Amino acid sequence: MFPSNFCLGFRVLGDCRQPRRLVDAGAALAAYAACDPRAECQREAYLSMFTFGADFREHLAATGSTAGFSGPCWAPFVWWDVDRDGDPPAALGDARRLCAVLTDSLGIADDDVLAFVSGNKGFHLGIPSAAWQPAPGRDFHRIARRFAEAAAELAGVTIDVSVYDRVRCFRAPNSRHPKSGLHKRRLAVDELMHLGSDAILKLAVKPADFELPAPTYRREPAAALWAEAAERVRREANARAGRLASGEVPNKLNRATLDFIREGASAGDRHRLLYSAAANLAELGAPLPLCVALLTEAALDCGLMPTDTRRAIENGWASARPGIRDVCGAIGGEVIAVQPASADASANAGKCGAP
Repeated sequence: MFPSNFCLGFRVLGDCRQPRRLVDAGAALAAYAACDPRAECQREAYLSMFTFGADFREHLAATGSTAGFSGPCWAPFVWWDVDRDGDPPAALGDARRLCAVLTDSLGIADDDVLAFVSGNKGFHLGIPSAAWQPAPGRDFHRIARRFAEAAAELAGVTIDVSVYDRVRCFRAPNSRHPKSGLHKRRLAVDELMHLGSDAILKLAVKPADFELPAPTYRREPAAALWAEAAERVRREANARAGRLASGEVPNKLNRATLDFIREGASAGDRHRLLYSAAANLAELGAPLPLCVALLTEAALDCGLMPTDTRRAIENGWASARPGIRDVCGAIGGEVIAVQPASADASANAGKCGAP
């Protein structure tokens, strides 16, 4: 199932502030699927959404953190996070429509769809990438996002697009949600499509082992949608490079930034739009404190946590700064962490004429 050189991942035991522990990604996922005692399914836990090669091991050993890793990645499953704040029946309806697209439009067999009640108020759906065999790459996570967005659009469903960060934590199967006390419980497609939300939540009271799908067939509709997503990512990268080469920058706030400040955003778009709004403000010369002041209230009002809000604003702002932006455009990278310089570093930078 896993390419031999992309078999590494990380595990987080406890909340997402806890250390990232290097694991064999396939073995860790299988342990949670089997309710192996070593998985400690009674605890909150997360696994990396994507898998990595040896360069990830070296980065983690050198820095003690996943932050800043920009190497290639891969995934045995592409995931969707479907959520409707405070409305589980609506989330269930969305999950059903999305599941129908995955089976009917992309051709994935019912038994190969991994559907879960998330343990709280939403649903996670996943399909095995073995059905179209995408290659690992530096942009794999971006292509996975565009692929997921395209399928969700076919279903008329809003998904959380913030989960496609390269080093994203994703709740482990069968693990226990700390607030609800429920487990991320797998649902057969028949259960997803026919049980009510109350009955589904009752199933999540305890974990249940399941078999991980390993299809041997190829589904051309899924392969075609992935190819379209890859082409879109390529065009976006070329457009970014063209703007950098021409020195083109906006001279006014774009409509999406104004709309976010005034109205916030839905759960599936809030992280992306907050990041973009901070970048737009930075392109116009806004200092970071002003970006924080303008965007924080709207971000919190649409349900983002304070730490996620601050991180998205900082990273969006940094991505548009001269120098940082040029490097990102040249290498196809992205800002995923901002750290303050030490006093000594700041003083030395000042002596060298840095802004």
